Amino acid sequence: MGCMSKERITILVFALCYALFVVFPNRRSWVACGGSLLLVMSGAIGWRDAVLEKINWNVMGLFFGTLILAELFMLSRAPAVMSEWLVDRMRAARGAMLVLCVLSGAISVFVENVAVVLLVSPVAMSLAEKLKINPVRLLIGIAVSSNLQGTATMIGDPPSMILAGHLKMSFLDFFVYQGRLGIFFAVEIGAVVSLMALWFLFRAHREPISVVPVEKARSWAPSWFLALLIVGLSFASLADPNFAWFAGVFTMIVAVVALVWLRFRFHWQPIRQFGRALDWDTTFFLAGVFVLVGGLSDSGWLDRLAGAIAAGVGASLPLAFVAIVALAVAVSAFVDNVPFLLAMIPVAEKVAEQMDAPMPVLMFGLLIGACLGGNLTPIGASANVVAIGLLRKRGFTVGFREFFGVGFPFTIVAVTAACLFVWIVWAP
Repeated sequence: MGCMSKERITILVFALCYALFVVFPNRRSWVACGGSLLLVMSGAIGWRDAVLEKINWNVMGLFFGTLILAELFMLSRAPAVMSEWLVDRMRAARGAMLVLCVLSGAISVFVENVAVVLLVSPVAMSLAEKLKINPVRLLIGIAVSSNLQGTATMIGDPPSMILAGHLKMSFLDFFVYQGRLGIFFAVEIGAVVSLMALWFLFRAHREPISVVPVEKARSWAPSWFLALLIVGLSFASLADPNFAWFAGVFTMIVAVVALVWLRFRFHWQPIRQFGRALDWDTTFFLAGVFVLVGGLSDSGWLDRLAGAIAAGVGASLPLAFVAIVALAVAVSAFVDNVPFLLAMIPVAEKVAEQMDAPMPVLMFGLLIGACLGGNLTPIGASANVVAIGLLRKRGFTVGFREFFGVGFPFTIVAVTAACLFVWIVWAP
């Protein structure tokens, strides 16, 4: 098979898979793995190369181990205890609503966004029911706040893990990178500004708070397992400066120890039932997309895209920065940000090289746009879909316009503030 044939097969398979991600979002893992298998069977990529080289097993271990620890954290009911404790101390409904959004974001730094929405929504629904207020804006606020904060650290969301793997970043590099303030502070500035937007959107709710019944945590041990994970990842760069193995191996070791603890110390769930509750769909989706994008990169298409972007913006770094952020926001509002980010990371890297610009300014802008763009629409992020589904079960139908009324101002102010910070800190 000639080189041109492989190029065509690769771009056709990738385009087909991307279209199917949009049409069948609930079958994305099947699409990604099926597309990867198609590339291997067509000879566009070798199976050894696909399995051993294209899939970043360090990121996969980091993701899956964090998934296990996050599920245990959720089962412990510790986050529910924290949320109810904070709500009880608010005097008015608006303060309680903002507290739930802030707490959802804080938990999402360590826990998968969908799990956070499922965990905090019962408290939000209970609050709305007691105060006799419409819960729609509150649930949307919880979902978008959760999506925002997942970007802040290496273990918050798959896109952050992917960027960490590509740039060989440690956990602490998200706070200080190459001697400058990192992506964490950009996200937090975006969070503070977006909180002001929510404060305005919740302005009508000044009802006095009635006490919410406080739950008891089953155990605080899962919280300590997460703390251990953070401490270990903070020193990952010392043992593994090339981000080749330590993060994934260490995370899986902590996860296995936590599962042993669950099996012999507590019996909240049988291990088999616990395993079924894990997010296998995203796990296989991530592995499949690694292969799809790896094949696309080998084919040279990403080099061409990088060249087209560089030619389009000329020598203007501000224009390149705005173009990449705007593209990331627009695309991620409608399709999954994982394949987009994986495809665009090498493109942003090549654009920076061609313009002789600092790479982090484009990389961080890309991550912010890709992660926060999903907050624009009800289908832009899984947490949004789950929140709308929970509202539908309670008899509240949320249309595109109603979601956009919260998601648009939230996203615009958060992306603008975070990207201004990145530009001020990282632009030459």
